[in-house]
Amino acid sequence: MRLDDLYSQLTISTGAKLVLVVLDGVGDVATPEQGGLTPLEAAQTPNLDQLAQVSALGRMIPVAPGITPGSGPGHLALFGYDPIEYQVGRGVIEALGLGVDLQPGDVCARANFATLDDKGIVTDRRAGRIPTETCERLCARLQERIQQLGDTRVIIRPGKEHRFVVVFRGPDLEGPLTDADPNREGLPIPRAEPRDPQNPRQQKMAKLVAEFYQAALPLLAGEKPANGFLMRGIAHQPHIPQFEERYRLRAAALAVYPMYKGLAQLVGMTKLEGPQTVREQFERYLAEYDRYDFFFIHHKATDKAGEDGNFEAKKRAIEELDAALPVLLQKKPDVLAITGDHSTPCVVRGHSWHPQPVLLHSRYSGTDKRARFTEHDANHGSLGLFEARFLLRLMQAHARMFDKFGA
Repeated sequence: MRLDDLYSQLTISTGAKLVLVVLDGVGDVATPEQGGLTPLEAAQTPNLDQLAQVSALGRMIPVAPGITPGSGPGHLALFGYDPIEYQVGRGVIEALGLGVDLQPGDVCARANFATLDDKGIVTDRRAGRIPTETCERLCARLQERIQQLGDTRVIIRPGKEHRFVVVFRGPDLEGPLTDADPNREGLPIPRAEPRDPQNPRQQKMAKLVAEFYQAALPLLAGEKPANGFLMRGIAHQPHIPQFEERYRLRAAALAVYPMYKGLAQLVGMTKLEGPQTVREQFERYLAEYDRYDFFFIHHKATDKAGEDGNFEAKKRAIEELDAALPVLLQKKPDVLAITGDHSTPCVVRGHSWHPQPVLLHSRYSGTDKRARFTEHDANHGSLGLFEARFLLRLMQAHARMFDKFGA
């Protein structure tokens, strides 16, 4: 019997309220350059610390030891899906989050505007995080000039800052492809290639991506700093079991960035649009409390600061959430989990393989008698070190949603 099947057999509805708060990329490592502290340790977090003192703590492996996850696998694990079994292209997630009505056979790519030197070498993968208004202008230009490639329609939608998506809609298309992204500065843009070189649909898709670059790059040549772009997560939409069917929980998502809305939509959560700050997200949670059983609340600023290597900004992003936390606690859920989808250490300036800290609070969580919510305190918590895909199952257990197994 598959473990998920066993969980399904044991699941019962209790009417409990569950909340998952994700400080994206919150995990970090203490280094001499940072005074021997992580941003969590350096931040002033009286509300998180007070909660930690009456909660269980631990750390989670997002995928498997040593594997650095993207945001998609990291969040799917938090939603209780094995990220190795359910692999979803980032382009699909981003397209859904931007409200694209995907059709069977669509292939999606997540794209970044980037800066290239005169030899085509990537010098900035995010083009200085151009304003969203600039992204919208450039996407409109590309869409106006590139609407069709052969028998394939091209759909371009702007996202936040430097991010946008490209959807290819036509016959005989399939992903996944390798990324047209070197994933670091100092290298040229690689050609997207079929993951299965013998698959003719992937071969056609790879040629279309090359044609799109050939058509699009000249349209950006005069721009500064966004004179190029990178594409990754080039794939089609897979089938994935829906959240309510899997957990017997009506779920809602409060996220600002399209990708995280798309991840939530992919598993069947309702996107609650409007809030732009973490305080507004918590206020919306209060307003929607009676309509849903499970709330996913996403805070992006911690990850952005980690990717920029900005220790002080990451500390401030943590403090921003801490200051707003009392709003959420006005209607304290039966089970509250606070964690990250992965670690984004400032010294790495990107996602990493380090386990992220997690706090779990319920009537039944007990207390680990730890003073703060930090990586160090989490290392000594009763939850220990476990795979992130089991967090939601632990939340269900703390909501008394599992019948007893066996006699």
